[in-house]
Amino acid sequence: MKAKAYQLVEWQQAPELREVDVREPGPGEVLLKVGGAGACHSDLTLMGIPAGFLPYTLPFTLGHETAGWVEAMGPGVTGLERGEPVLLYSPWGCGRCKPCRMGSENHCERVSELRSHGSGFGRDGGMAHYLLVPSPRLLVPLGSLDPRDAAPLADAALTPYHAIKRALPLAPGSAAVVIGVGGLGQMAVQLLRALSPARVIAVDTASDKLARAKELGADDTVLSEDRAAEQIRELTRGMGAELVLDLVGSDATLKLAAGVARQRGQIMLVGLGGGVLPFHFMGVPQECQLVAPYWGTLPELMEVLALAQTGRLRMTVERFPLEQAGKAYERMREGTLKGRAVITPHG
Repeated sequence: MKAKAYQLVEWQQAPELREVDVREPGPGEVLLKVGGAGACHSDLTLMGIPAGFLPYTLPFTLGHETAGWVEAMGPGVTGLERGEPVLLYSPWGCGRCKPCRMGSENHCERVSELRSHGSGFGRDGGMAHYLLVPSPRLLVPLGSLDPRDAAPLADAALTPYHAIKRALPLAPGSAAVVIGVGGLGQMAVQLLRALSPARVIAVDTASDKLARAKELGADDTVLSEDRAAEQIRELTRGMGAELVLDLVGSDATLKLAAGVARQRGQIMLVGLGGGVLPFHFMGVPQECQLVAPYWGTLPELMEVLALAQTGRLRMTVERFPLEQAGKAYERMREGTLKGRAVITPHG
């Protein structure tokens, strides 16, 4: 069977919509009919990486936030039904090392041997009509959720969830700052609201995104400008925040994060903006931790899904047909997306 896929063909070149072969699933494999595949800023980073920096073999299909319906199952696959809606866990590890056995395939010990970091990162992702999944262990039932709206849960929700869980518990009277309230930031605001009693302060350069963060549960919003650090200090009674989530990762946002964190607080660097925070004794508050969390575990994805199924997570989604995947990334570069761009190969 032939189908279309949006693939990275050459490093530092625009991806291409190509015709690809879709084979029947072999033993232990599952063929997924893709409903939605989220577009992420990390894809833009991937497109700009020079040849030789990563061990990936080209071409491969982009898309690491994927949900869809089970289309076919290979011999030996049980526990799934054809047509069942599922969400894909995309950090594909070896499945056999200790972290993988514990559901932490994002920390697989054999990733260098695999020469990939999973679906959309060295192996085919979800920006295609169909995706061959190597094991049913990587699929989580969606229940009543629409795959086109649920796809961003696999990263835009899972990544901040993983970061926030590291910082818990946050006590009443504490504060959490979310820098950048686009796709991940909107999820982070809701997750903080669901998981902690902390005062949630949203920071962004765009007033419309701040308004959306307020709708989703932020207690306060701060426009990212010269007085941002001063305003956050005022909101936290001069103490600073116990948790700062930097979902941008530029020099400016890292400087802001260090300026508003409190003693013994935590700064979580999630964004891939390429910024640098000089680290020295006076560079951050005393005993403040700086952490670079990576993606999330399979059990955490199931917890995220449980929150979404009860209506406690809402994703602002803009849908694009597969033929307009390039347009979605253009809008991302322009900063004009209202939430998460999701590619919908089957309408």
